[in-house]
Amino acid sequence: MKIFGEHDEKTLAQLRQVAERAERAALMADGHLGYVMPIGGVAAYRDEVSVVGVGFDIACGNAAIRTDLQLNDLGAEGEELGLRLNQIADEIYGTVSFGLGRSNKADDAPIDHPLFEDEAWDAIPAKHRGNLREKARAQLGTVGSGNHYVDVFADESGHIWVGVHFGSRGFGHTIASAFLALGQGGHWGDRVPESEVIFRLDSDLGHDYYGLMELAGQYAYAGREWVVRKVVDLIGGDELDLVHNHHNYAWRETHDDEEFIVVRKGATPAFPGQRGFIGGSMGDDAVIVQGASPEPGSELESVQKESLYSTVHGAGRVMSRTAARGKIRWKTGEIISPGLVSPEMMHGWIREKGVVLRGGGLDESPHAYRRLPEVLAAQGGTIEVLHTLRPLVVVMAGADVKDPYRD
Repeated sequence: MKIFGEHDEKTLAQLRQVAERAERAALMADGHLGYVMPIGGVAAYRDEVSVVGVGFDIACGNAAIRTDLQLNDLGAEGEELGLRLNQIADEIYGTVSFGLGRSNKADDAPIDHPLFEDEAWDAIPAKHRGNLREKARAQLGTVGSGNHYVDVFADESGHIWVGVHFGSRGFGHTIASAFLALGQGGHWGDRVPESEVIFRLDSDLGHDYYGLMELAGQYAYAGREWVVRKVVDLIGGDELDLVHNHHNYAWRETHDDEEFIVVRKGATPAFPGQRGFIGGSMGDDAVIVQGASPEPGSELESVQKESLYSTVHGAGRVMSRTAARGKIRWKTGEIISPGLVSPEMMHGWIREKGVVLRGGGLDESPHAYRRLPEVLAAQGGTIEVLHTLRPLVVVMAGADVKDPYRD
């Protein structure tokens, strides 16, 4: 096993259990405890796929567009820029759908995307297929809640970027939940414990799950690209470059001349030269990175191989959502017990950073996360930072939203 950074014993124990079932395993520096497989975990299987490894938010990932705008195109420093950034934040919040079970009301949402006619839909039982397809159409291009966001950034040269983070919404969650039940002897729609389910790809369930996982990947890509381009258009920019990647997914890959199914749960593919967009938190910088290209046979190349050419997907949590925000009675919003982060702490950080924030809860405060530069440093030179993105506007669902479709 290759382990980057420092982790608590529960996270390491979870990785060791995964490694017993997989051919190879690794843990990125932003790792923390997850369901069965740790977030930040990577595992390679021979002709098998882990349903819980891919996770409930199938194909969660990031997309970022570099626009032709410069920071001064948004307004002069000071009050003028502040007014424009607040206007942009309000326009994003009013245009993009955030939150639990939301439908995309935009008249240009890609509801006729070819993915809706893909033959993979046939693997869904007929009595569930129509409703799930319509739910997927309705939610395509919605962002959800939790740590999912739309951000506007400025890079080191003043170029404006737009970035988003979310996955396959209720569609992917339904697929993951259904196959978790089927793999435990249940039926589509049953509720079952979050325990390990591994399918052979040459089995009927393995074939159907993998096909629907890939369909959820298409769905997530379509949704993220629609949202990020919608926001670029909203701020008056044109697209110059797109960086886009999943970080909850399974890929067919060749490592040391062997073919594997590589599951990354909260980990970003980072082959030499491959780019990725990695967020920090609502009050920290993000980065555009690429996999390093070391000399053949070097120690660095060996480390990359051990990591299955993977890197972090974010900064990584240092406290649970409950620890950060406290215990809440969701039906009433009543705070049963306070958490470690207060509103004053969160908003003080945001003000000091100069971020215009809409939505966001205490469980997403920067205090709940590691610092991204330290996490990147712990990856030991396996990636190179191409751009550092300073957040100007961060838009998330409100603090009162509890969303089962987040990762």
